[in-house]
Parts: sequence; structure tokens; C-alpha cells
Amino acid sequence: MTKNHLIPLLLLPLFAAPAAQAEVNLIAIGEVNANYQDMSTRTAAPLESGIAGNILGGVGSGLAYAGGNTFLAIPDRGPNANAYNPLVDDTTSYINRFQTFNMALAANPSYDSSITGSLPYILSPFLIDTTLLSSKLPLSYGIDGAPALNSVGKYYFSGRSDNFDAGKSSTNPLNGRLDPEAIRVSADGKSVFVSDEYGPYVYKFNRLTGKRIKAFTLPEHLAVTTQSAQGDAVEIPGNTSGRTANKGMEGLAITPDGNTLVGIMQANLIQDTKKYIRIVTIDIATGATKEYAYLLTDGSGASEIVAINDHEFLVDERDGKGLGDDSTAVVKKLFKIDLSGATDVSDLATLDATSPVVAKTLFLDVVAELTAAGIDANDIPAKIESVAFGPDMVIDSVTKHTLFIANDNDFLATITDDTHPNGIANANKFFVFAVDSADLPNYVPQTIAPLVRDNHDRG
Repeated sequence: MTKNHLIPLLLLPLFAAPAAQAEVNLIAIGEVNANYQDMSTRTAAPLESGIAGNILGGVGSGLAYAGGNTFLAIPDRGPNANAYNPLVDDTTSYINRFQTFNMALAANPSYDSSITGSLPYILSPFLIDTTLLSSKLPLSYGIDGAPALNSVGKYYFSGRSDNFDAGKSSTNPLNGRLDPEAIRVSADGKSVFVSDEYGPYVYKFNRLTGKRIKAFTLPEHLAVTTQSAQGDAVEIPGNTSGRTANKGMEGLAITPDGNTLVGIMQANLIQDTKKYIRIVTIDIATGATKEYAYLLTDGSGASEIVAINDHEFLVDERDGKGLGDDSTAVVKKLFKIDLSGATDVSDLATLDATSPVVAKTLFLDVVAELTAAGIDANDIPAKIESVAFGPDMVIDSVTKHTLFIANDNDFLATITDDTHPNGIANANKFFVFAVDSADLPNYVPQTIAPLVRDNHDRG
């Protein structure tokens, strides 16, 4: 691995926190330097905005456990925080991909429980693979929007917002644009499932080659008919129903048996009342869907959903405040929900105060945990977007479940704002919590078959 790639990172944790719940404890913090490049050297050429096409950023948009110490992390549509062309919402021809990490936890030899800020474990994220996402069928691209790596039978998805067919709805599977926000691994370990905001789409990809295997058909009322490369400014007033621009299917879970996908929209559909958002379940074998209504508590949207078992889930509800927004983080909470006995709302044209919503209880207040650890609320990442259970571990002779929570850093290596006038590193961070079985008595881990790798930069 060259110096331009991610090298092993041994981040000595700096913070500790009393848990919001009796046995949910922060045990480690790791990070990936936002100046690194990933392993796809073929995409290293500068993008339209001048940023390297293989910058290692945004990996907390989605996070999935893949067995052992292996996790898959997926960036969203790529760098678009640097203004260069508002006609395409400053998006670039960044080829969509997922990153494979080894994230091993090791005992911290310097740990001192009497010192605030000392954590018992060290998390060392190490990049193993980069896999590009493609289609065997030709895709629709905007002017000069087709990736240069395209070849017959291999057409790459990219973040360019104008890569779509204006004559079809936003869920057209042949649109070349993709804004991945969540990833999960199949039970056999051979495939990954990805949900996105542009469609919304839910796609199945070959985990080794990155080639799309299947596009699931989602309910038509999730789609918009008027699409625009400019996002909110045109799409919202141009549609009366469907997903809100840039707030599509933000989260995705897979049940431990590997049979069902559970997606959650970030915000309400245009036709639904504000704060009433839809959860969509997908039978992987048949494609059959059901929908459930979820009412936001105090967050502006939902960013992730992860399975506890086949009917209970944790939902990541957050605001957009914190590091990256030049503001103080307030809401980053995990709520526990149960879909057993919940009412299918697929036939409801709109969701409002009369709609039956799933029951929810607060499971973890992330902001409270991190601020109690001594982390300034202005330094808590604004976009806490991914949640995954990791391997169980034994702590003080007690078996604990690990819960990994990560942020999307928007591909920005440094943040300079009123709170940080001299700049502050804006890493991809991973916060690891240990959860006692008493807090999740019905937890069932997903069993994933191991996958043999043989090369890098797949796809």
C-alpha cells in the first residue's frame, strides 16, 4: 500500500462518557484521516471541482458489518461541498463505491478509569478494498456525464445530479445517478444491498465485482415525476408527490435471517405531513413491500435503521447541527421501534396525525453521551448517519454487543468557521459503544458467511 492510501491508524482515544443508559457505554473512538485516498487509483484524476476522484471521504454515510472485524462503508454521491457549477448542484462525476475496512478493537494499555477522557479500547480502522459500482446495461447520463472508465457491459454509477432520463420517473433503474446512503450485506456474504436518495432506489450488487444484480421495485408514490439536476430549487415546487429532493431512502436494515430489507425515508414524502415518514419493508425473495409510519420526535430527519431482530430496530434520528454546520449539535438519538403488530400504511395516500405510527422509545442519546465525555457539542459531527452492530466482545467477564456509529464528513478534510477560525480536522469518525444484553434482551446477530478476496480496486 502506497503512502497515498490509508495506512493503519492507531488512534489513542481521548474521551470517556457515562452512559445515558446503565449499560450502554462509549468504549472507543477511531477515525480515518480525510486527506487519504482510497485504493481505486484508476479514479484518482481530479473531478470537475478539482478534488481527487478517489478521495477517502464520506464513509459514514452507510456502515455495514460483514463478519469478523470486517465492515463495509459507503460514501454518498461524492464531493459537492465546493461550489463550481450550480446547474448540477455542484455534484461531480465521482464514481460510486464502497470501502472495505478492518476495524479491530484492542485493549488500551494506557486506560485509566479514574481519568475523564480515557477509554478502555483502541479502534484502528484499516482500509482493505475499494469496490466501484456499475451496471451491465447502459445508463442515462447528462452532457459529458458518462464516466471515462465506462466500457461495453460496464457502465458506472456516479454522483452527477444530471445523470437521469427526464422522460421517466425518478425510480427509473437505468438512471446513471446514484446517491448511496446505506449499505447492508447478504447472509451468504456475496452481495450487498444499497439504498439511495435520488430514486429512491434499493439495489443489489455483487460484493466482489460491484456489478448490479437486481433493482427492487419500490412503491410508485415514493417517486417524483419532475427531476432536476438542481435539486430542491426545482424538484420540490415541480412535484406534488414523492420523495423530497435529497431526502430519499436514507437508511437500510437487513433482518438477521437475511430475508427482509427495511428502508427508512429521511423525511416525509411531499404528500405527507411534515415529520411523518415512511418505513418500507422488502421481501428479498419476492420483492413484496409493506409500509409503516414513523413520527419524528425532535430530529429533522432519520438517517439510519439497523435490525435488532426480525421485528425490532434502532432508528437514527438527528438534526443537521454540529461540526460542518458551524453550530451546536443537539439531536443525535437512537430510538427503538417494533414493527410486530404495526399497521401497514401502504394504501394511505397521505400520512398525517390520524395515521397509525410505530411505537418508539429512546435507546441512546449520542449527543448526551459525547458531551458528557467532554466533547464540545460544536465538535460533534453534524451528520451522524450510520449505525451497525459489530462483533460481540467480553468485557470484565461479561459478553457485550458492540454498536458502531459513524459520520459523513462531506469529503471535507478541514472545517474553518466561526467556531473554528483556525480550522479543525474533519475526519470520518467511528464511535463504538458496548451494550449490555439486558438493554437488548431480544438481540439476534446477523450471521454472514465469510468472503474470500483476491485483489483490490474491484469493479
